[in-house]
Parts: sequence; structure tokens; C-alpha cells
Amino acid sequence: MGLLDRSAPDRLTGLLGAAITGRWALSGRVRQPPALPFRNRTHTLRVVHRQVVALDENVVALTLTSADTKPLPRWFPGAHIDIHLPSGRVRQYSLCGDPDVADGYRIAVRRIPDGGGGSVEVHDELAVGATVATGGPRNAFPLSIPGYGSPTQRFRFIAGGIGITPILPMLRQARRLGADWSMIYAGRSVDSLPFVDEVSAFGECVEIRTDDVHGLPAADDLLGACLDGTAVYACGPAPMLTAIRSRLAGRDNVELHFERFAAPPVVDGQEFSVRIASSGAVIDIGAEETLLAALQRSAVTTAYSCQQGFCGTCRTQVLSGDIDHRDTLLTEPEHQAGIMLTCVSRATTGERLTLDL
Repeated sequence: MGLLDRSAPDRLTGLLGAAITGRWALSGRVRQPPALPFRNRTHTLRVVHRQVVALDENVVALTLTSADTKPLPRWFPGAHIDIHLPSGRVRQYSLCGDPDVADGYRIAVRRIPDGGGGSVEVHDELAVGATVATGGPRNAFPLSIPGYGSPTQRFRFIAGGIGITPILPMLRQARRLGADWSMIYAGRSVDSLPFVDEVSAFGECVEIRTDDVHGLPAADDLLGACLDGTAVYACGPAPMLTAIRSRLAGRDNVELHFERFAAPPVVDGQEFSVRIASSGAVIDIGAEETLLAALQRSAVTTAYSCQQGFCGTCRTQVLSGDIDHRDTLLTEPEHQAGIMLTCVSRATTGERLTLDL
């Protein structure tokens, strides 16, 4: 799996964003909750099983259990975990097992040779017996249940390639609930599709469509009938999600929830520059380039994970300059204190930022 864009535009996501920062926005003001005793929420996980789950051998599924007998936190469909790899890299992977299995987590990772090293490390170095750390599940792509505060009458699931990972637990949940649902699973070829046998076992509710046989799918192929009252859950490459969003524009009677495994494109960007306080180096950032990408291009070491403004790993102190904040994670006091997320935020036009790295 690649990096995640948790772009699920629903009410639950907004609440989750507030909860992650530990502050709640009420009537335009920020209220700090009472201080709680510190609790170490880190869990050490041990790899107990590895399985190649795509015929092209480029996707491996890992089953992880508690390495220290601590009970693992419960999770729900759409959740992911941050994995702290032995190298120090932090990567996010969707949980693709069964939420009712209380003693283990399953993730699946596609090998991406030029994807920053995380997937290669998982494939080549996380053998059975290896350990990693996690802070526990988080969910910004929750499944809204019909009859429980959601007007949804039916589900339409759309997965592209490795995008099956957050969708697979949703299929199990929909079947358990007896919900009306259908799904299309698309990819380059059958050989490239992970978990194709597990998905096929759901029978006639699922359509598997591959580019080598049917050609590239149009938005209508992906959405199907998409009647009023449908909740669409989509996960896959950016062009697929863009086509779906464009096709549903103006459909107020259809819910769209989506998750993207790639950094979102820069919209209305302007060129700017940053100065690294510790070295004096000046880096120019292009109009369609993120600050994080420019730092990586310039071999400036900085922490990152999701690349979407969701996890907060890349938060950085700005010593001078006017910031164009484009995240929804940081609070207003953090913005005022000069904290920015390098993966999504920028400088205002004509500004140079000085970064404390």
C-alpha cells in the first residue's frame, strides 16, 4: 500500500480531525480539555505471518500480533495504523483483516521501488518474528451505517488495485448487516489485484474489471446505477477518484467518501522559497510542488508520513515568514505560533519562510 489521503468528506471525519489535535472548536473559540494522566499508548507488534496476496508477487500481507501480551485496541472498517519501521521510517497502512479478530492486525503493502523506501523495507526486511511499533488504529474513512444517523440506503464500493485494503473490511461489515451493496474492483490485470480470491468469494455482489480485458473504466462504469440514497466508498489512484468526484458533482442525494493513496495535487500554488535556519541553505519551491517534496529533492532530512496533512508527522516550526496554512489538523493557536505542515502548507505569495529543522 502507498501513503494515504484521508479525504473522506463527512461529518465523522470533521470530528475525528478535532479529536486528533486534542482540542475542540466551539463557536469559533478553542477550549483546551482538562489534562489527563500520561498513558503510553505505544504497542509493539510482531510479524507472525507473511503471505503474497497478488499473483504478480508485488503485494505482501502481514499479520501482526501483540509482542508484549498487551491487548490490541479494537478497530472498525476504514481504520489504519501508523507503522514505525526499524529504520525509523513511519508509514500508514490500512487494516484489511477482520475487525472481529481481537488478537491481530493485518496490513498489505505493495512494493514501490521509488516510493521512499518504506514498502521496500517491509518487503525485504520484515520477516516473521520482526517487530514494529504503532500508536494504535485511527479512522478517517469510517463506514456510515444505515439506520444509525446516516440516510444511506445502499452502498457502492469502488476499489482500484491496492485500494482494496480499506474496502475489504467494509464488505464483510455490509454483508453482516444485511445491507444492500455492490462493488467494482478495478486494476491493470487480474495478476496485479491483491486478495482477488477473497473478493471473488462475495459472489455476484462484486464485479472484477481489468484494463487489459475491458479497457480503462469510465466514471459511469465505476459508479454503476448509483441511485439516490447511495453512499459511495472509493479508494484508488487519483485519476479514478477525480473522475468519480466530477461525475457526482451536484448529486446532493449521493454521499461520496474517498481515500487516496497518493499526495493530493497542489491547487492554486505560487512559487516561493524557504531558508533552512541551521544551514542557511535556500530552496525554491515550484508552483505545483509541495514544500515537503522540495525538501526531499534537496536532500534535507525531515520527518513525514502521510503526505496529506492528516497525521501531523511533518509539523515544523517557522521562524519567520507568512504561512499559507492549508491543513485541517492544526489548531488556530498552533497556526499563530508558526507551526506548519510541510506536506500541504506553503508561503503566501512573495514570502520566504525560515524553517527550524
